[in-house]
Order: sequence, then structure tokens, then C-alpha cells
Amino acid sequence: MSTAGVADPVATVVNDLSLHVATANGSGSQTSNMVLLRALFQMGIPVSGKNLFPSNIQGLPTWFTIRVSKDGWIARKRDSDVLVCMNPDTVDEDVATARPGAALIYEETLNQQSKRPDCIHYPVPFKKLIAECCPDLKLRKLVVNMLYVGVLSHLLGIEMAELKKALNRQLHGKQKAIDINVPALEHGAKWAAEHMKKRDPFRVQRMDANKGRIVVEGNAAAAMGFLFGGVTVVPWYPITPSSSLCESLEEYLTEYRTDADGKRSFCVIQAEDEIAAAGMLTGAGWAGARTVTATSGPGVSLMNEILGLAYFAEIPFVIANVQRTGPSTGLPTRTMQGDLLTMIYASHGDTKHIVLIPSDPKEAFEMATESLNVAEEFQTPVFLMLDLDLGMNYWMSDRFEYPKAPITRGKLMTREKLEQLKGAWGRYADVDGDGVAWRTLPGTDHPAAAYFTRGTGHTPDAKYSEKPEHWKGNMDRLARKFQTAKGRVPKPVVTSKGSKTGLLYYGTTHEAVREAAASLEDKHGRKLDLCRVRAFPFTKEVEDFIASHDRVYVVDNNRDGQMAMVLRAEVPTCGPKVRSVLHYDGMPITAATIVEQFLAQEKA
Repeated sequence: MSTAGVADPVATVVNDLSLHVATANGSGSQTSNMVLLRALFQMGIPVSGKNLFPSNIQGLPTWFTIRVSKDGWIARKRDSDVLVCMNPDTVDEDVATARPGAALIYEETLNQQSKRPDCIHYPVPFKKLIAECCPDLKLRKLVVNMLYVGVLSHLLGIEMAELKKALNRQLHGKQKAIDINVPALEHGAKWAAEHMKKRDPFRVQRMDANKGRIVVEGNAAAAMGFLFGGVTVVPWYPITPSSSLCESLEEYLTEYRTDADGKRSFCVIQAEDEIAAAGMLTGAGWAGARTVTATSGPGVSLMNEILGLAYFAEIPFVIANVQRTGPSTGLPTRTMQGDLLTMIYASHGDTKHIVLIPSDPKEAFEMATESLNVAEEFQTPVFLMLDLDLGMNYWMSDRFEYPKAPITRGKLMTREKLEQLKGAWGRYADVDGDGVAWRTLPGTDHPAAAYFTRGTGHTPDAKYSEKPEHWKGNMDRLARKFQTAKGRVPKPVVTSKGSKTGLLYYGTTHEAVREAAASLEDKHGRKLDLCRVRAFPFTKEVEDFIASHDRVYVVDNNRDGQMAMVLRAEVPTCGPKVRSVLHYDGMPITAATIVEQFLAQEKA
């Protein structure tokens, strides 16, 4: 073992590290990495796990980062403290990007010691060890990764009992797979105990910080929310990174919406493309189903024409947009907040859509349910804005609460209500002054019930019209309905420190902003007020936050500062006080990025 150029650690760093694992796609590393993540979580230590995987074929490089933080910071950390390099094709690059003082674990035959004398090296004979503990040649490539889990168990102090518990959970019901992985886990730990001299400062130890919390992906959380929200029709077309949402939703619906005789009370259908899926959404929404699909940016682009129809004809449905990096095919397995403008102004003509913006799995669960309610209350398409970071990565989250509020379906004309009117009613008439008309559903047993709708110019009674006053009146009513929605959508979360400088942000930038704000206060003496936007249209609280601050830094995970653009368009009083903090390399944003850009602009 080489330790040249590396001094003995001056202090032990406990429960504060970033672990970065580099492997090859399809090598079984996901099991190993999830065992590590779950074991640390079971030890009561705050953690998060982020995948970085290829978008094409098996065998290409894949990475997994685990953030361990006793202070509860779970955003991505820019620099890794411990690197496990299992992929010979990327080992030179992985080692080159290591920060000085990082601990490097790799196959000993790769000979990396001389390349980074400023790091701590732990060469391990993985090839030799896997031959000793796994006699089956075909299985070795799938089991070898469990060796590094064992090595890390000894090196970092991860409890073996928790690793075995996590392994059993990860491979639940697959006893043969468990039986071949346990020897590799134990063998790696045994070898490390006998041959490794610890030279790095990083360790973990049991805490009690995770009571009432779970580890879950955002797509699964949203799928559960749609289930509880009463969804019955799910037309979809696969696209990364949204596919797992509909796959999970179908599993939940099959389990909980199938009668004892095998009869299903739901419909999940894979359409031929996103255009067809949007058409099915519109038909199902018109027919009275609570309906949802999941897609990503290219899918939303294809749905634009039908979105215009549903907006103008006033048909409710929900689109969960799990954003990825674009334009074009872009980086399908990287994250971005690049579809904000697309969602808000999707389609042609004068359209504006309601967008709900969760920041964590618990909010994804809650807002998924709420989006179905909002869609029906306002008779319009609603977007649930997710992204790959939230949708496909593993987040520590508070447990979800069983929804207690009843499902709301908005202004529905029943047979009894139609009888009371004693005459015709206007499908698009604003009788309440809030812009929201009353509707009926197909099958309403009354001669005055309207079973049709219009995507062309129409009167308040839904009769075809090209008269200017009818068109303008209808568009004004839709704008009035949108203003009403400001009082219904989720309000922002505002944290005040009494500062005249604010940070405004949304979605998965939340964890990085929290950490950045704490760092700016602790290390630079800069207190900032925070405003986390959770929906569009903007509520009065967002407008008040901007009005009450001299400078407002808007954090956008996209190149063009799309949230700042929307704020300037929708809140004209913003003026020059809005400034942008931008991040758009496809990776989740870090606290360091926010701190650096904020300080640079404050000095300018």
C-alpha cells in the first residue's frame, strides 16, 4: 500500500463525507450501492443517493454518489471524499478528478499510486478475492461489487449487521442471490481488516436522526400520490426519466384496484406515441375520468397541439413532466429545470397552464394527489413538475401522511341541479364570477345536460361563434379563471432572516439552497431571506417577497434563467432587482455553485 506524500490525518471526520462509486452499467452495482445507502440510513445517519448512468447500452460507465451528513445536508457535494474505482475504462479519469486528500479504492493491478501522490491509496486485489469467494465464473461479475461494500464496511465503520439487513431487503425473495452475495460481503470486510492500514480521516457511526423517515424515489412517490388521488385512466408512452412513474403506478393500481374476481377498476394503456397519449388524456378527461400521464420534455413538445385544445375546451387532466437535459435528445439521463417555459406557455395562442412544483418525495406524493383535484376544479390541464434528480434518485423523506381531505371534482352539474335551473344552462357561462364554468359528465340523465365541448370559438352556451365579442369574452373569462387559481395553488415557503436580500428558488434546488444559505451565514456573515416557489401562477406571497427586497437572486437549473424570465413577465414590478444564479451541466446543483455565484455578483 502506498502512502507517499500523504500525512497522517489530524482529526477524524465523522458522518460527513461524499462517497463516489464508479462501475460499469449492468454489472450489478445498483444492488451494492443500495445496500450501502440503506445500511447507512438504518444506522440513523442522514444520507442521499444519486445515480449517474448512461443512456444507451450495457457495459458503459455508471456512477453512484452517496452523501453522508450529520447536519442533514443531502444535496450533491461537488467534491468526493472517498472514491471506489471499479471500472478500468474510467479509472484514470476518476482518479484525476479526485480532490487532494481523497481516499481511493481500486483494483491493485491498475497501479494508480504514482498518478495522485496527494491522495490516500487503498489498492485491493478484487480479482483475486472474487475468485476465492465465488466459484461460479458466470456470477463473479455480478458479485464482485459486493466486495467493495465489505471493504468499506471495515474502512468507514459501517455495521455489518445493517449491511446484511439491507442486502436482504434489496434482494427480498431472491434467496439464491442473497446466498452468493453474503460471502463476498464478508470476504471483503475480512480482507480489509487483515490487510488495510487506515490512513484517511473518514468514519461513520450510529446516529438517531432518521426516525419517521424513509428512502424513496420521487417517481414512486408521485405514483402513490396519483393512486390516492383516485386516478383511473393512465395513457402513456415510455421516455426516460419518466417511465418508472407509470410503471410504478400500474403496479400500485394492479395491487389495490383489482377485485377478488380479477376485475380491474382502472385502465393503463401504452399509446403508440405521446400525441396519442395526449389524445387519450383529453378523451378520458372529457368523459369524467381522473386521468394522468408521465413524460419528459420531448413528449410535452409533441403534446402541444392537444394541450391547446384541452385548455380552450376546458378539459381536466394531469401531465407529470420528469424533466431531462435538452434540447433535442440531449442528455436523457441527466437532470435539468429546462422545461419551465414550455409547461407554463405550452401550445399556441394565448395559453397559460397551472404548474405544481414539489421539491422532495413527500411533496411529490401530496402534489400528485392535489394536481388531480386542481385539474378538475379549474377544468384544465395541470402540470406536475418533476425532474430526473427527484424522479429517479434516492431521497431521504418524511413519511407520507394518509390523505384525509376528500377528493374534489369541482363544479359538476348533476341531474338535481339541472332540474332546479328549470331550463338551459351555459357550459361556458361564468355564473359565479370566478371564471370557472359548470360542466356535466357524459351519462348525466337530463335533457339539458351537455355531453359535448368545443375547441373552436363559442358562446357561453357552447354554440359555435366567430364573433369578436364572443371570442374576447371567452378569453377574458379564461384569464379570470387563471387569476382565481392564484388563491388555490400551493403557496410558497418563505423563511425570513430580516434581510433585504433574498434567494428565490423552486423544485430540487431546495436542498442545495438550504445548505448554501447556511454556509453564507456561518462562513460569510450573509443572512438571506428564502422563498421557495411551489406553483404557477404566482401567489401574492411571491409578489410580496420580491417587492420587499432590494435584490432577489433566482436560482435556476437551466441556462437561460427561465424562472427569472417568467417572474419579469408575470410580476412587472420585479424590475432590475431580479438576478440569476444558473447551473446547467446536467448534474444536480451544489451549494458551492450557489455560494460562489452569489458572492461574485455581490462583489461586482
